[in-house]
Amino acid sequence: MLFGKRGKSGLVALNLDLAQVAEFVKGRLGTEVEMGGCKGPITTFIVEPFVPHNQEYYLSIVSDRLGCTISFSECGGIEIEENWDKVKTIFLPTEKHMTLDACAPLIATLPLEFRGKIGDFIMGVFAVFQDLDFSFIEMNPFTLVNGEPYPLDMRGELDDTAAFKNFKKWANIEFPLPFGRVLSSTESFIHSLDEKTSASLKFTVLNPKGRIWTMVAGGGASVIYADTVGDLGYASELGNYAEYSGAPNEEEVLQYARVVIDCATADPDGRKRALLIGGGIANFTDVATTFNGIIRALREKESKLKAARMHIFVRRGGPNYQTGLAKMRALGEELGIPLE
Repeated sequence: MLFGKRGKSGLVALNLDLAQVAEFVKGRLGTEVEMGGCKGPITTFIVEPFVPHNQEYYLSIVSDRLGCTISFSECGGIEIEENWDKVKTIFLPTEKHMTLDACAPLIATLPLEFRGKIGDFIMGVFAVFQDLDFSFIEMNPFTLVNGEPYPLDMRGELDDTAAFKNFKKWANIEFPLPFGRVLSSTESFIHSLDEKTSASLKFTVLNPKGRIWTMVAGGGASVIYADTVGDLGYASELGNYAEYSGAPNEEEVLQYARVVIDCATADPDGRKRALLIGGGIANFTDVATTFNGIIRALREKESKLKAARMHIFVRRGGPNYQTGLAKMRALGEELGIPLE
C-alpha cells in the first residue's frame, strides 16, 4: 500500500454484497485524492471476504538505525491516532532476540487467555519482518478469529537495498512509485532501457523548466553533483537527476543522452542553460567509449542546444579520459557551442 488513512478518506467499505462493491469502486476509481500533500488518482481496489469481529488490535514494527521499534494497542482501527496514548511501545536493539519476555510490556494488560497467542503472533510477525528485510510493517487492525490472530488490513515497506539477498524470497516483486508520482514518457523510456541492460541508467525530471541539467556517471557522483547545485543556491533550477554506470555501451549511452538533451533543451525561453557532463574517476568504464555516445547525441541535437543557449561543462577521469575530453573539446569547436 502506498498510503495510510484509507478508512478516514472514505476508501474502505465493509460488509457489502457484489453489487454494492461494484457501485463503491465505480464511484471512486480514477478519482484524484490528496494524501500528505501529494495528489494522485485511485487506480486499484482490493476486494476480500468480510470477517465479522468485535475487537480490533494495532501492531507496527519500524526498523531504526540501532534496532526496531515495536508498537501494540488494544484500540486499533481508524481511530488509532486519537487513541495513541493507549499504544504501548518497546525498542529492541539489533543485537537482542525477540522473546516473550521482550514483548511482555506490550501484552501485559491483555486477558490471560489471549496474552500468549498474541505474544506468539507478535514474535512471528517480527521473524517475518527480519527474514524478508522489511523496514516497516503495520497491521491496523488485526483481530482474533476462532482464537487465532487475523490481519484485516496491513501495509509494509521492503528495504530495496536488500534485493541482492532476497532474489528468491521476493520473486518478481515490483516496487511501486510513491503515491502521486507518475512517470513521464521520457522517464518511462529510460526505465525500460535500464531494465534491458546490465548497466545502470537512471533519469528523473525534477523541474521541466529548470536551467541546470546533469548527465553524471556513477551513483555517488550523481548525488554529489545534485547536492552541490543545491548548496550553491540553485536547487530550484535543477532540472533533473541522472545517473549512468556499469559500463553501458555506446548505443545505450546514445539513447540515454538523447533523452537528457531533449528534456534539457525543451521550450527555450532566451535564458542561458547549463548541462553538466561528469562523474568520478572511473575504474573500469572506458570514458572515451561512453563519451562517443554522448558526442553523437550532442551532434544530433546541435540546433536544439543552440536554441536553448546551452553551455556544456565536462569533467571526467578514468581509462582513456584524455581521449574522451579531447573529443569533447573538438566537438565544442566544431559546433560552436560553449564547452568547457
